Formats: sequence, structure tokens, C-alpha cells
Amino acid sequence: MPTAEIITIGTELLLGEIQDTNTRHIARVLRNAGIDLYRTTIIGDNLDRIVTVVQEAIARSNIILTTGGLGPTVDDPTRNAIAKALGVELEFRSDLWFEIEKHFIRYGRLPTENNKKQAYIPKGAIPIENPVGTAPSFAAKTKNGLLISLPGVPREMEYLLENAVLPLLRKSFHLEGIIKTFSIHTSGAGESQIDELIGDLELLSNPTVGLVAYPGQIDIRVAAKAPSLDEANKMISGIVNTIDQRLGNSIFGYEATTLEQVVASLLKKEKTGIAIIEFGMDGNLSARLNKELVLIEKSMILESIPEIEVIKKLSRDLYKIVEPNIVLASILNARSQDDMNLSLFLIHHNIEIEKLRSFGGHINLVKPWAENSSLDFLRKHF
Repeated sequence: MPTAEIITIGTELLLGEIQDTNTRHIARVLRNAGIDLYRTTIIGDNLDRIVTVVQEAIARSNIILTTGGLGPTVDDPTRNAIAKALGVELEFRSDLWFEIEKHFIRYGRLPTENNKKQAYIPKGAIPIENPVGTAPSFAAKTKNGLLISLPGVPREMEYLLENAVLPLLRKSFHLEGIIKTFSIHTSGAGESQIDELIGDLELLSNPTVGLVAYPGQIDIRVAAKAPSLDEANKMISGIVNTIDQRLGNSIFGYEATTLEQVVASLLKKEKTGIAIIEFGMDGNLSARLNKELVLIEKSMILESIPEIEVIKKLSRDLYKIVEPNIVLASILNARSQDDMNLSLFLIHHNIEIEKLRSFGGHINLVKPWAENSSLDFLRKHF
């Protein structure tokens, strides 16, 4: 399988003015085509730096995809940089200029002189017509494979990637394989705990197993390279079965499943309503269940942190008055970076369950951690 790199060009990306969505899109397309993505880079509109990054990528990888910097302005240096990196001159292509003129005329306009810059590409490169924009793309041979430059505008990039670049890559590299990924979602166990239980699987080369940590949730990604989808699924299935056995109830779902969906499914299955008392989460705990059409008998969002005995009394009184099947109190105390904890109190079928959890991460992540921890507590004690 060929190896690839993505180079995203634009100073506005480095300044945080816009978000880089192109890299994510290209990465998924490459994965589905069975191409190993080894590295991604974001770099500003600086000719010399782009030259260096491109030359390094050419030495490492078979496929280099760049996005951005193909416009008509002075701060669009991608063509010049790639020509310099390849050791060639730029050449004017009258066929590209004709296509650019046609695009402007279609909208009742005439191109300006600086648009002519877009008809220049590195000598020997193959032009890729852009029917959805004014910036033509191009593909150039490297010592290890191909370099392809695409526009930075997402709509244009996505169109060209699907309709021109993928067919070119399939033909050039005889692509036949596939990379399939599968996600396993866990909650209630920390990253180090999960790592202890499946660390040996993380050393595998194919399929590969990796961990992704979120506040109150650890995802396990299993990825397999195979000649066909069926073979990839078989490889993944064996690993997933092993992980299921080792992690048990820590697993709450797979792929696109969310914690609130799992809890909602449990509540709806038994036609159970719920009352929620919460503090410190801006009402998000109730809101997440509400989106899943859960029957919330009562939602109380407190304005101050009560003592634990007050929480218990509120819960018991609510359980008697509203008579839901479940009352959940979830109180987040996050007064400082060194003092963050979550008090949980549940009443279900007249049984009371109490738990205190502490959070050791950054205070900016404590609210989503508390929400996920509350939902997981409810899931496990339903």
C-alpha cells in the first residue's frame, strides 16, 4: 500500500481564523482507498518554508496532497514553491487559461490580469481541470510517486478529490486494498486502566488498536488493512470479541452510539420516566436526554451547591411527590483546578445508590466529564 502525506497551506489556518476541515476529509478518503496516511502538516504562505516541507515529504512518501495557495493573489505561493521543490520552472498553459476564461464568462465577468497566474503550473505537471472553480489543480511526478495540488476551498477540493484525484491514484498505484476502522466506546474506566487490559493488542501491526481519550469516555479504534471489506471485517471482528471479553460492562456502544442513546434506550424499553436534579453542568445533562425524547418527569437545575444530605432529601421528596421510576441527582463541584468532584445519588425501585467521583484533568473539561460520568452511572445502575 502506498504512503501519503497531506500539506495544508494557508497563514489563516495558523492564525486560527478558519478551521482546517480539508485534512480530515482527505484523510478519510485516503483511508477508504487503502492508502496509509503517514503525516499531515499545516504551513503558512511562505515560499521557502513550503519548498522545504514539500521536499521532505517527497523524500518520505509516495503520495503528497497539498491544498490551498492556488489563488491569483500575491500571497498564493503554492505553484512557485512546488516548482522550486521539484527543480523546474513554471510554464504557462493556454488550455488552462481558456478554461479560466470560460468559467468567468459563464458568470458574466471577465478575468483580471492576475488570474492569468492561475494558468501557470510546474513544467511537466499534468493539469487537472477545475469545473467548479477558477483554480486549476495539477499532478506532478516525484521520485517516489505523485504530488497533487488541490484548491483550498473545501467544495472545490472535495469535488476534484472524488472525480479526478482518486481515479488518478487508483490507476497510478493499482489500488485494490481497503483500510477499515471500527470504534468501541467505553466509560467509567480511565485510559491507563484500559491500556492495562488491552495493552498487548495495541502492539499489533494489523489490525492496529489505539486509544482516544475524551472527558469521561475512552474510545478504542481498531483498524485493519485487507484486500477486501469482508476480510477487513473478519480481522476486526476477532479483535473486537477479545476486547469485549476483557472490558465487559465498561463498553457502552460501538461506532456512532452515544451514552445518551444507550440510557434513553434502557429507559424507553421499560417505559420508565426519570427526574433529574443537577448542578454545575448548565442543564446539559437533562438537555442531552431530552434530545433522545426521554420522558423527564422533572428537571431541577440548582443555583448553589447543597450539602449531600440536602441532595438526598431533595431526591427522596421528589421521588415521593412526582413518583417517577428513577431520580438522579448529579452535583458537580468545580471550585478550582485542585478541587473537582461529582456527587451522584440515585433512587430506583426504592433502592438508593450513592457515589463520589473525583476529576484530575483540566477544569475546562470537567463539565463534559461530569455529564458523561452521570450518564454512565445511570446506565450501570439502571
